[in-house]
Amino acid sequence: MPAHLLQEEEFSSTCTTTTVGTVTSRVTRNGDAVMEKDLLNHEDLAGDRGMIDDLFDETYHEKEGPKPPVRYVWRNIILMSLLHLGGILGLMLIPYAKIQTLAWAALCFLVSAVGITAGSHRLWSHRSYKATLPLRIFLTFANSMAFQNDIYEWVRDHRVHHKFSETDADPHNAKRGFFFSHIGWLLVRKHPDVIEKGQKLDLSDIRADKVVMFQRRYYKPSIVLLCFTMPTVVPWYFWEESLIISFFIPAILRYVLGLNATWLVNSAAHMFGNRPYDQNINPRENTLVSLGALGEGFHNYHHTFPYDYSTSEFGWHFNFTTAFIDLMCLLGLASDRKKVSKEVILARKMRTGDGSHKSG
Repeated sequence: MPAHLLQEEEFSSTCTTTTVGTVTSRVTRNGDAVMEKDLLNHEDLAGDRGMIDDLFDETYHEKEGPKPPVRYVWRNIILMSLLHLGGILGLMLIPYAKIQTLAWAALCFLVSAVGITAGSHRLWSHRSYKATLPLRIFLTFANSMAFQNDIYEWVRDHRVHHKFSETDADPHNAKRGFFFSHIGWLLVRKHPDVIEKGQKLDLSDIRADKVVMFQRRYYKPSIVLLCFTMPTVVPWYFWEESLIISFFIPAILRYVLGLNATWLVNSAAHMFGNRPYDQNINPRENTLVSLGALGEGFHNYHHTFPYDYSTSEFGWHFNFTTAFIDLMCLLGLASDRKKVSKEVILARKMRTGDGSHKSG
């Protein structure tokens, strides 16, 4: 059997890209769909990234019998309703805001989004690249500004999502409909399988990161300070913006837009778009989602190759997060970016893709 291939290309003394290739395949099952998966040697992958819990588990089967009853979380329903009403008010206040305030809101959106995309997603959930301590601290601050659960909890739910995608053990199972996968999953109690499988994940790599655990310990005060207080105080103090506008645009509206950009990856990118890499799984390539979520909409690719730091084969194309990671690499703050070889991508497209577009 041909050996697992690893090639390293040096960009600087600290900035490397590891190109991962393989010619091994086998048939696996994702829900009701049978698919072939390009496989890395799982032991090599585990040793290289420290985990394999973002790889789909084809041995899982949903329990037979009736589904557990839906239990609403009324606190979340009320808070999310009020939050979105606040976001609508923020939209109405935009014509009255100073240009500096709008620019500050856009900057807060980018920083908080990077805390999710480059931080809790590509770095901590998938270990697709390595980050130095200063970069990890910055991404942790940005993650708290995003307020989408602390990094530990975000990683746990996301790894469960990949390991049991589109099943009862998937926290935002898209087979339960657009609304559920977008926001509804936060308004009801988790399916028992989500809790059970989440408790069995190996999260030792996350627990070993002192930055992540520090954030978890002080998460509540960090979101009060970074998600709401700082975005509000800066325009009010530095250019005398109205306190109401300072609160409802850079804080509330920016937060609402950030949440929905992330949620669209769970909903729209699992339902609308093409599937050039694997037509047997639900996740799709969705350009509009990539624009709003800084590159996270190349979702058919991402679920096919979750260990690729770019979540896409097209580099910076509609992918601000990839450009950010590459910049951090050039600055010596990131290294060891994992990238799938062109040969493996093309082979996978020819075997399981829907034929919708060619390699870049």
